[in-house]
Amino acid sequence: MPVGGLAYLLALTAASPNQTASGGAVPPASVDHKLELQLTEMEKASWAAWQRMDAEFWENFLSDDHIELNAYVGPVGKQAVVGGIAKKECKVRSYKVDRFTFRQLDENTAILVYRADQDTSCGTVTVPTPNWATSIYRRRGDKWENVLFELTPIAAPPKTTGSKTP
Repeated sequence: MPVGGLAYLLALTAASPNQTASGGAVPPASVDHKLELQLTEMEKASWAAWQRMDAEFWENFLSDDHIELNAYVGPVGKQAVVGGIAKKECKVRSYKVDRFTFRQLDENTAILVYRADQDTSCGTVTVPTPNWATSIYRRRGDKWENVLFELTPIAAPPKTTGSKTP
């Protein structure tokens, strides 16, 4: 899916959390809690592998057509992600992931959005934190693969002046 289309889809999902991509209502009973737990556990395992700099995990976890939106260089593919991890230039001292939100768009596509805090540096660069993380998964055959990952920095609340302007 083109990144622009993905942005639209994510905006649609965020604006209408109880709507499917086609616009139909998703009854609460239709949530696949088993899949939600499976993908959440996979996502948590990916953070543990990130801390260990376990390139083999990432080789198996990411789809061949994976895209990661890197804040510094833009979209990168699986080869760049796995290669970067294999270099072990990053140090993840600690991390915390929580506040997971799950949406299944169809029988083969699901999204996890959650809060991610990390104390990480890559060379002389400190990785910004906290972030909202977005992971999109696609089922191919019997395997769920991560096809997109993005971190969006959490902005500080806007300052208010205390007065109302017309």
